[in-house]
Amino acid sequence: MASKASSMVYFFVLIGLTLLFSNNVYATDYDNYINVYELTNGKISIKVTNYGATLLSVTVPDRNGKLDDVVLGYPTIEGYKNDSTYFGGLIGRVANRIGGAKFTLNGVEYNLPANDHGNTLHGGTRGFSDVIWEVTSYEKNSHVSLHYHSYDGEQGFPGAVDVYVTYMIIGGNRLGLKMEATPLDKATPINLASHSYWNLAGHGSGDIFSHDIQLFASKITPVDDKLIPTGQIVPVQGTPYDFLQSRSIGSKFNELPSGYDINYVVDYVPNGHVHKVAVVQEPKSGRKMELWSNKPGVQFYTSNMLNDTLGKDGATYRRYGGLALETQGFPDSVNHPNFPSQIVNPGENYLHVMVYRFTAHH
Repeated sequence: MASKASSMVYFFVLIGLTLLFSNNVYATDYDNYINVYELTNGKISIKVTNYGATLLSVTVPDRNGKLDDVVLGYPTIEGYKNDSTYFGGLIGRVANRIGGAKFTLNGVEYNLPANDHGNTLHGGTRGFSDVIWEVTSYEKNSHVSLHYHSYDGEQGFPGAVDVYVTYMIIGGNRLGLKMEATPLDKATPINLASHSYWNLAGHGSGDIFSHDIQLFASKITPVDDKLIPTGQIVPVQGTPYDFLQSRSIGSKFNELPSGYDINYVVDYVPNGHVHKVAVVQEPKSGRKMELWSNKPGVQFYTSNMLNDTLGKDGATYRRYGGLALETQGFPDSVNHPNFPSQIVNPGENYLHVMVYRFTAHH
């Protein structure tokens, strides 16, 4: 596994360097407009909008070659502007929750917007998924790169930060995301995440209970009744959270009436390389999705809050209609010194890599 991870990250770095020196398509005309950008290589196609750097769709074949969009989303961009589900959004400056909507850094207390039961969720009332990004480079068969400048004090966070995201098609069947951020003048917490909801049978095909999932994570960070971590890190063995061996999402759902919404501590060697986080398989279509990342946590969420949401192609998304796997730093890390730090200093670079590999099996 280590050799696979190493080769994968080196390939990713190579792709990144290639993009760095070949950004020859600058979409300056689109800086103040919202557009949709399609990437396709004939086997996989995705769509991204510069509103929220949002992933709108991912279309991949099933075992018979039938193409389906496997990402939940809205029928128009307007839906994303009034969104409370964060469909496909690029989440920041700090994804997940910050308890009490405040934290202290270098002796200064920072107060943030409280948009979730007295806590801050997904960057505040206007996080990175609610702003228009600048498209800096776009090649249809390769990648789309976006940039956002977050100003000092935005949503209460200290310091200005330049944020860069690249969606890229790698080889025949991989989707890569590279998220980078550079603080310009002050230390600040940074925890970017991609908030896509997946249904490998097709985005409007019902609940995800029959999906099999394996999570390479033997511990979780338990939470209180407001979904704020207690600070503990506990084993999953013998609990409904145990997906160390692949099993269906619905197999122990009766033990968790509210569904899954928890941060898993990924088992990996902390060397900065990408590591396998999860494998999801859908039996009817034969589709399989592997997820690799370089981050220490992954939020597994079974769309517990969906409620007859109008989606693409006339679909109605009901509760448990999709699953989210958000690789990330641990929630509320700014208030838990025992969690891996999310503080990034000026001169340092935040890097978050995700690679999805799609296959289909008979």
